[in-house]
Amino acid sequence: MKKLDLDVVKLEMAASKLRAMAHPMRIAIIDLLHNHKKQSVTEIYQKLDIEQAAASHHLNILKNKGVLVSKRDGKKIFYSLRNDTLTEIIDCINRCNEE
Repeated sequence: MKKLDLDVVKLEMAASKLRAMAHPMRIAIIDLLHNHKKQSVTEIYQKLDIEQAAASHHLNILKNKGVLVSKRDGKKIFYSLRNDTLTEIIDCINRCNEE
């Protein structure tokens, strides 16, 4: 039997991103950014109808795990997906839940 050549560091990084994404509001944020590419914190919390503090909390988790990137423009911070392929994971989960 051939032994698999696994990169433990890459697997840990992938698991860390998946754990960060594994929250309903964070999935909603990813979906929103997939559809609208770049959004300010204000736009995100208003569109998702959540408190600003909650939005900031979830955005920081996603940013710290490398799911999102942020860019300051004056007083506003805009968030976007680091990589659109992460939305494929969400699409796959949605397809698995269809009956």
